[in-house]
Amino acid sequence: MNSIKIILQGRPITKKNSQRMITTKTGKRFLIQSKQYLAYEKDCLKQLMAFYRGEIITCGINLQVQYYMPTKAMPDLNNLLAAIADILEKARVIENDRNIVSFDGSKIAGVDKDNPRCEIIIEGR
Repeated sequence: MNSIKIILQGRPITKKNSQRMITTKTGKRFLIQSKQYLAYEKDCLKQLMAFYRGEIITCGINLQVQYYMPTKAMPDLNNLLAAIADILEKARVIENDRNIVSFDGSKIAGVDKDNPRCEIIIEGR
């Protein structure tokens, strides 16, 4: 497998730090994702559907992600990586996020207030 580069435009949002509690009519309480995360996920899925036309990646991979944030306020890198891994799986780019054997080279690369994004490189192992 050759390496694949994907750029997802928009402010990267974590999945775990963006949760909210809801109560159902029966009184049960659940944690669900924030509206901001759900909008980010939907936008990323739309971008991935337009960009990626390849086969679902089923082998072990190194996932390298560089994040460019709109402000100096930096979220937790681990939570950003978990969100992107889940989005890539949901978009059927990768079969399962368990296939990610490393995140070598991933980092919050800096601030780009005019063009927040994440740049993804997927390499087979």
